[in-house]
Amino acid sequence: MKKIVLAFILLTSFLYSEAQVKQDSVPAYERIPTIPPFTIMTVPDSVRFAKEDLKKKKPLVIIVFSPDCEHCRQFTKKLLAQFKLVKKAQVVMYSVLPYELVKKFYEEDKIADYPGITVGRDINNFLGIFFNVRNFPTVIVYNKKGKFVKRLDGAVTVEQVVEAINNK
Repeated sequence: MKKIVLAFILLTSFLYSEAQVKQDSVPAYERIPTIPPFTIMTVPDSVRFAKEDLKKKKPLVIIVFSPDCEHCRQFTKKLLAQFKLVKKAQVVMYSVLPYELVKKFYEEDKIADYPGITVGRDINNFLGIFFNVRNFPTVIVYNKKGKFVKRLDGAVTVEQVVEAINNK
């Protein structure tokens, strides 16, 4: 009888731990399908920008980039060239790399000319962990109600972003 009880306890423990592993393997952005409470420091002025500063009832495009990533450079150039296609959304671009590199990226690409784009640094990499970022660029789109729509990784096109913005 003791062996049966012990086997039952071990089996129950194993099944519980398996369920926990499966839940932990689901990225946070899939478990919590709303905009996370983030804070970045903006470039070029190092002002705090947080979820509370987002415009209400507007789609959100979050772009995770690295200033020294060629894919990110190309995507940004194409995004800026076709900015009218994403103008109805607010765009937040962020990196975890040093301020000087992010500022150089911001200045070289003349992002200041696009007031719908906020660029900054996520000093604590909160968003990188929340979105489970593995590639650059990573683009995350939320609808105007703040609900997760789509995640795009790597070789992202502006057309894919526009499609996600327009996907209610």
